[in-house]
Amino acid sequence: MQDHPHSLPVETPEAPAPEMFDDPKAAVARLCALYDEAATFLRDRFMEAMASGHPGRRYRAFYPEVRFSTVSFAKVDSRLSFGHVTAPGTYATTVTRPGMFRGYLAQQIGLLLGNHGVKVQIGVSDTPMPVHFAVANFPEITVPQEGASAFVLRDVFDVPDLASTNDDIVNGVAGLAADGAAPLAPFSAQRVDYSLARLSHYTATDPAHFQNHVLFTNYQFYVTEFEAYARAMLADPESGYTSFVSTGNVEITSATEEIPPTGKMPQMPTYHLKRPDNQGITLVNIGVGPSNAKTATDHIAVLRPHAWLMVGHCAGLRNSQSLGDFVLAHAYLREDKVLDDDLPVWVPIPALAEIQIALEEAVAAETRLKGYDLKRVMRTGTVASVDNRNWELRDHTGPVQRLSQSRAIALDMESATIAANGFRFRVPYGTLLCVSDKPLHGELKLPGMASDFYKTQVARHLMIGIRAMEALRDMPLERIHSRKLRSFEETAFL
Repeated sequence: MQDHPHSLPVETPEAPAPEMFDDPKAAVARLCALYDEAATFLRDRFMEAMASGHPGRRYRAFYPEVRFSTVSFAKVDSRLSFGHVTAPGTYATTVTRPGMFRGYLAQQIGLLLGNHGVKVQIGVSDTPMPVHFAVANFPEITVPQEGASAFVLRDVFDVPDLASTNDDIVNGVAGLAADGAAPLAPFSAQRVDYSLARLSHYTATDPAHFQNHVLFTNYQFYVTEFEAYARAMLADPESGYTSFVSTGNVEITSATEEIPPTGKMPQMPTYHLKRPDNQGITLVNIGVGPSNAKTATDHIAVLRPHAWLMVGHCAGLRNSQSLGDFVLAHAYLREDKVLDDDLPVWVPIPALAEIQIALEEAVAAETRLKGYDLKRVMRTGTVASVDNRNWELRDHTGPVQRLSQSRAIALDMESATIAANGFRFRVPYGTLLCVSDKPLHGELKLPGMASDFYKTQVARHLMIGIRAMEALRDMPLERIHSRKLRSFEETAFL
């Protein structure tokens, strides 16, 4: 009779003593070494167990962690929204895939060292690493589904634990750890690993390809335009862009390389125009609906992008608008409902000046209109996002009255979700939409109704998003990450 799994002996890799570091690159190198040792241990034991059957013991390895302690209330530069802690205490975070997050980790640890003058401690945490996430580093290995192996996987290895994989830190409800440490980063290692796995599934591209500037759209036409722009950039040796990645992780480095057709499109096709240090642009076609918008941003947030923007289509609500006009959102009416449990609807979602200016200047540059003339093709105001694509079919008394009272000028199904999740995850956000129909004024989204002006504006729309992202890329990180996104007590890591 097989022993109960909890009575089996547990084999773990040898845990070295924690070390103190005052060099961020050395600290990250140590994180990489600890993580690789744990993942390799689990990979090797997993392969042995798959070949030989139940080993008669449990195997366990742990995530590495960053730990930091300070006893001073010393005030740091009040202009900074991140890179420091607000009070004396001990702060810690578990870390996964440090090789992929090398630049981010070195930057955040460096800011912590510089702002407080106290060393950070790198060691092994007490959080087990699930075998599914460990072997994800090795593409040649697949974890069998429950019942497919000769033994119950969770009897031998740790598996993902959704009870501890949550958004408590970013939602502001996380308490202290059992050892009294406060959160140092917005996401735990297991929460990050969960999203990395989901991103691979939904986008059909490896999370390592994602760039720091993310464009969301709800229209396939933008993908074609993005690939054309990417090829033009690859043909220009001065552009700074190095490669273009399509679905299925197909990567090209020259403008003339062919991209084979995708046999089965993923739920959210994603494309990456890459630059060194992830300073390029990622385009995600999230499709239609707030659920898709939440799913995409829930997972992309763990990559800590510098900004994300929605460049999609909307219904114009004012008779003075024309098809093809642009809408720059400065407020959101949240009727999408998908985030109500995480971010109450009474929480205001502020416009971020740096993003608004970048978008407005991009529209001016692309349309060659300035000042008062810019109002001919762009209107700034409230965007309403709903969860019912066929809202027009309902009795108009209620919906139209609410839209009028809110002063909404456009309606879609994704923008408020993306902005609200940007606010929740402390990722700078913005919205520039293109009017594709005017249902309240008899112009429905039907074949043949698009004017030449509309078609021209749609072609410009993606370029405006790209121009805005390139402007934000050249802006210091501390300017983009507004203090408006930070609460009373925030994690030191961005």
